[in-house]
Amino acid sequence: MNKKAMYQLSYGLFVLTARMGDRDNGCIINTAGQVTSTPNRISITVNKDNFTHDLVKESGKFNISVLSERAGFETFQHFGFQSGKTVNKFDGYHSCKRSTNGLYYITEGTNAYISAAVEQAIDLGSHTMFIASVEDMDVLASVPSATYAYYQSNIKPKPEKPAVTGKTVWRCVVCGYIYEGEELPADFICPICKHPASDFERVVL
Repeated sequence: MNKKAMYQLSYGLFVLTARMGDRDNGCIINTAGQVTSTPNRISITVNKDNFTHDLVKESGKFNISVLSERAGFETFQHFGFQSGKTVNKFDGYHSCKRSTNGLYYITEGTNAYISAAVEQAIDLGSHTMFIASVEDMDVLASVPSATYAYYQSNIKPKPEKPAVTGKTVWRCVVCGYIYEGEELPADFICPICKHPASDFERVVL
């Protein structure tokens, strides 16, 4: 089975933001879409390990900022490669504004935002799918949305190759980090983006 077939699906990329009490947080997701037009509803799917997941579940509302082709890799690093459980991602971060629901949306490298209120939560094991009604939205730029394929080809830095060739390495398909060795430990976690061993591919240089 070739797991790369999943990469051929057309994914957008988004910053999901939420707030509970006085704590704001955001994370990168690639599963957001409209499910009905009348009434206008969207769905998002969020990993339960993400701190933002808990904020959405507890508060019942969220914003989606649609990343555009002008998004820089630093946005993915900021919202995707560190955890809101240990870092306040909005401390000193200024490329954002609050929408009418009181939540942040991202203003740099985005082309739209959508504010929504959760109507239903579906437990999917490792993830939760939230079905939500759209309460507000706006277009921020005319730049095309960044797809996952565009991110892989144009935004994510190309991994540096080790000086020695002909050796086996394992490369993270998310951030490009390279682990040198014939075997990758099953419990290995990428030190850059925190993704598991299942998101590494074996490469012979």
